[in-house]
Amino acid sequence: MNSRLLISLLCAGAVALACGSIAKREAASEQVTSHKSAVHISAPKSEVPRVKGSLAVNIESHALRFALNLKNESKKNVELVFPNGQQYDFIVTDSAGHEVYRWGSGRMFTQSVQNRQLDGGDSMRIEEQMNATLPRGKYVAVATLRSSNFPISEKSEFVLR
Repeated sequence: MNSRLLISLLCAGAVALACGSIAKREAASEQVTSHKSAVHISAPKSEVPRVKGSLAVNIESHALRFALNLKNESKKNVELVFPNGQQYDFIVTDSAGHEVYRWGSGRMFTQSVQNRQLDGGDSMRIEEQMNATLPRGKYVAVATLRSSNFPISEKSEFVLR
């Protein structure tokens, strides 16, 4: 028998076997049916993990304090995955939308993947301080959680008088 034909038949058989077992597994997980009483029972839906964020800006005489508050609103643990060492950033823009401050600017971060776990129902707070002075006016602070699987961006407007 031709080796090309044999390899093609083996590959086609492997694909058919894999597709058949996946379809059976999906059908079994979607519903369980009792043959005697014909009762339909749905499989329980799994809770989708959700992380919620909020940003607080505290104006002091010579500094601005930023706090990004995160809460895992599910009962399941969440693993936050960061593509590098910069897990967050704080940015301030003026009323025209021009960036006047970026916490991460000029900083160096590791280039390795970082993970951080947030247990079900737990909270996490990330705080930083801006020591530069800004002129009076309206501003917008933006806090960004740089997680690849739970990215969060929160805004907060504030006025310096």
